[in-house]
Amino acid sequence: MNIPERRRIRLTIHYDGRAFHGWQVQPDQRTVQGELEVVLAKLTNGPCPVIGSGRTDRGVHATGQVAATDVPGRWTAPALRRAMNALVPDDVWIADAAEAPPYFHPRYDATTRSYVYRVGLAAEADSPFRSPWCWPLVRPVDLLAMERATERIVGEHSFKAFAKAGQEERGDRCTVTEARWAPWEGIGLEFHISANRFLHHMVRYLTGTLVDIGLGQRPPEVMDALLANEPGLETSSPAPPEGLFLTGVAYPADAGTKPPRRRGPQLVP
Repeated sequence: MNIPERRRIRLTIHYDGRAFHGWQVQPDQRTVQGELEVVLAKLTNGPCPVIGSGRTDRGVHATGQVAATDVPGRWTAPALRRAMNALVPDDVWIADAAEAPPYFHPRYDATTRSYVYRVGLAAEADSPFRSPWCWPLVRPVDLLAMERATERIVGEHSFKAFAKAGQEERGDRCTVTEARWAPWEGIGLEFHISANRFLHHMVRYLTGTLVDIGLGQRPPEVMDALLANEPGLETSSPAPPEGLFLTGVAYPADAGTKPPRRRGPQLVP
């Protein structure tokens, strides 16, 4: 059997974001990407860049982050997963590893990203076994008003009002394919949202505004005005990062099978 010189491995990663300064490598800061690259350098005896589907912020968690790395051909995906899980810190877990096509890129090939934000309404949300992974609001909310505002988010809109920082080269328009509230284990609510892309802090600003609507501090109709970028109108404060989870990234069936037409260097940080 011929062993390739290099293999591209697609990783699905879980992490508890509390002790990380986000996903992306930063000087003198602990990051998820940095921890993974340290482990892979040990296993492959050299630099081994890891590229993720997107950058989660400081304190944000993931149960479905997707990343890719190129490793020496002697490493199969199952063997790499076992070896990485033996070395990564306790707040990181490689849930899955699979060989990917040579041109697969976790960021540029992604079609949909999904997040869940947990809001704790019951007293149990203040438990030390719950509060680190939710917003322990512990107050009643008007779910109907929140749902009326949430319906307005679905579709293609400018989310400029809901972004801490813009992306001038890509604009501020995003297409939201799902936005809904669901029960969370009798403790509170989960805000589920999926879109083709997200702006910086977008989900947290949306959640903070929706919760203020649920608390009766803003009317549901304010969502229309914010999406229309009405002058002088601002979102509510962003929800805290602890409640936010990146839960999944979707790709087309043929992702990575063809050379990219317009794309930067492959798997180079």
